[in-house]
Amino acid sequence: MARYDFLIVGAGFAGAILAERLASINKKVILVERRDHIGGNSYDFYDDYGILVHKYGPHYFRTDNQYIFDYLSRFTKWRQYEYRVRTFVNGKLFPFPINLDTINMFFKTDFKNQEEIKNFLESKRVKIEKPKNAEEQVVSKIGWELYNNFFKNYTIKQWKTDPKNLDPLVTARIPIRYDKNDKYFDASIQAMPRDGYFKLFENMLEGIEILYNTEFKEIKDDLEFDNLIYTGPIDEFFDYKYGKLPYRSLNFKFEHYRKKFYQDWVQINYPNDYEYTRIVEIKHATGQDCNDTTIVKEYPSDNGPPFYPIPSVKNYALYEKYLNESKNFKNFYFIGRLATYRYLNMDQVVKEALNLFNHLRRH
Repeated sequence: MARYDFLIVGAGFAGAILAERLASINKKVILVERRDHIGGNSYDFYDDYGILVHKYGPHYFRTDNQYIFDYLSRFTKWRQYEYRVRTFVNGKLFPFPINLDTINMFFKTDFKNQEEIKNFLESKRVKIEKPKNAEEQVVSKIGWELYNNFFKNYTIKQWKTDPKNLDPLVTARIPIRYDKNDKYFDASIQAMPRDGYFKLFENMLEGIEILYNTEFKEIKDDLEFDNLIYTGPIDEFFDYKYGKLPYRSLNFKFEHYRKKFYQDWVQINYPNDYEYTRIVEIKHATGQDCNDTTIVKEYPSDNGPPFYPIPSVKNYALYEKYLNESKNFKNFYFIGRLATYRYLNMDQVVKEALNLFNHLRRH
């Protein structure tokens, strides 16, 4: 029986990076993936019409960390792309996140500068010193009218709970702007892998042994390994002994059209209309030049693969039980969104994977 220095569970960003880094210092690594592909939820592929699509929702890479970007650049060229969104409210498309133009359009005002906008929002906001939940976080910044039209129903659709029940970080992720800047993110580096995420992962994992369509628990007793790196759901690892950690999932409806573009923006959010939360036409971001297009409508769901940890005090307390349990294992490492029950961006996962590698290299 072959012996491995590291058994790594999951071929998303965390698992793939650690596999590549550990193999680079001559560690014997095997990667176990329950799906039939690498790349985790960032996996993309060419559909039956030749359109490059993101299977599990759009992934727009951004970071302020040059070291992270340089590392990933070993495996891909990039296409610079700044992500811009519109939100459909009252029959109109508004810039989102909320900025000067959004406010002027919505309130039919004619503010010219940041000072005017700040003074206006000061008159609208609810004065809450320390917001305790997602609703309070928004209304303390911009008041009830903008919250009710742009945030409340989208949050309820996405999380299937009242925003009062969610951590304020849920809505704090979305900035409020006082100028005409309509970029969704402020990161200094915003780009898409030129040839897609799958190609990036393929290059990263060249030469590394991978078991596809394989459940970790079905093969763990058949492999000898000195260390385990686990990126799957932490509650599943412990057979849900304290109960199941709740997640929100997504169902995707892909539609193909015989036209250059379906919509003018890569993403349009629908907070108050329809069952889906957004329509994404990723072709805007990939830069693919073809006469057809494919869009995807996203429907939040309780059922399906775990996508979003639901951030609440109750759920964090349950996660802490699993975290404490994990500390009883020597040479077992839990990393990534599912294993740490956190809503992490791609660059945050990359950074944590590289940090763990540096730790393992020193010990």
